[in-house]
Amino acid sequence: QVQLVESGGGLVQAGASLRLSCVQSGRTFSSSVMGWFRQAPGKEREIVAALNSVGSNRYYPESVKGRFTISRDDAKNTLYLQMNSLKPEDTAVYYCATRFHWSNLYYTREKDYTNWGQGTQVTVSS
Repeated sequence: QVQLVESGGGLVQAGASLRLSCVQSGRTFSSSVMGWFRQAPGKEREIVAALNSVGSNRYYPESVKGRFTISRDDAKNTLYLQMNSLKPEDTAVYYCATRFHWSNLYYTREKDYTNWGQGTQVTVSS
């Protein structure tokens, strides 16, 4: 059974940086597509970053482009989300998601993923 455990969230001031980590256990990390989503209170969950299974193709929505970076370390079975220049509107619970599926494409929909972490809270104060 695949398990994902996120860490790295917290309370920071606007302009600060955070790096989220997501460790997968229970199945090989390689040949998996991956993504980070977030959900703010009263809003739907949205994609903030996606990565194909070889790490060569990335997606970011306009709201985070240039500030967030998704990366992976297959040797450590770990997915990262580096978040710079954080804004109050980035406040949300952040979730990592994976699916064991080799693809040169990235995936941006929740239903494209089969494994989810429990979420980590990120709060950005103004």
